Amino acid sequence: MPALACCVLAMAGYLLSLLVKKVSLARVSTWILAASFVFLSLYLLLAAVHSTGWDYFGSRHFLSIYAWAIAGIYLGSQFKSKTRLLGAFVVPFILLLLIAAAGYGSDKNLVPPQWQSWLTKLHLLLAIAGEALFVLASAAGAMFIIQNSLLKHKKPGKMGRLLPSLGELDRINHLGLLWGFPLLTVGMIAGAVYAAFVWGGRWPADPKVIWSFAIWAVYGFLLHQRLAIGWKGSRMALLSCVAFLLFLSSALLIRFCFATVHNFI
Repeated sequence: MPALACCVLAMAGYLLSLLVKKVSLARVSTWILAASFVFLSLYLLLAAVHSTGWDYFGSRHFLSIYAWAIAGIYLGSQFKSKTRLLGAFVVPFILLLLIAAAGYGSDKNLVPPQWQSWLTKLHLLLAIAGEALFVLASAAGAMFIIQNSLLKHKKPGKMGRLLPSLGELDRINHLGLLWGFPLLTVGMIAGAVYAAFVWGGRWPADPKVIWSFAIWAVYGFLLHQRLAIGWKGSRMALLSCVAFLLFLSSALLIRFCFATVHNFI
């Protein structure tokens, strides 16, 4: 898969740029990641053209869409922020998703035929976009913590001068929460409306629904504290990382330890 190969090269380039402390390698890696994004876009486009609705749009495509969304949002942020080294924190998630996607066969249906609807598609796409923005916010938060620690100890060295400014990282964290939360909210509403008609009264008790609402509430709290109370800087960076770890661990727990009507994913 060309997209996976390019992502591996981009990951190696970002790590090397941190080791040798040269941002020029990160710039090259960003272009390699852009190539991976293009290959992934073509792959998903061909898959959509050759599928009948969602009949043959399986788990491999689902994970690939996640990777595609994260890569696209990160690359889009580079037009304005130029935070090239942030890719060293973002690309590992993209790479893990592509590796997981490669392990799935392409014959498993993403959505059972009886559940296929435009609301289902809207639910999945908006939820993925919102969660991809949370990945970007968390990556910026993690880099903020590292940069702030270097500056606080007054030993930034070459690494401190290499990393983006605290203000730029805080801005990316803010935008990730600001746009990610409403996208996830609309996606969840679309899913809830459809589930109310198809699943009846069973859907609120589904473990995946309960987990999703809990994560939504956590990110809603973070956005409220940021906009209404004025939380920012290291406090928000740390909480964004904690929220993302909670999101990731609970997603894996629900996927492998609980029975859910979302097991088609």
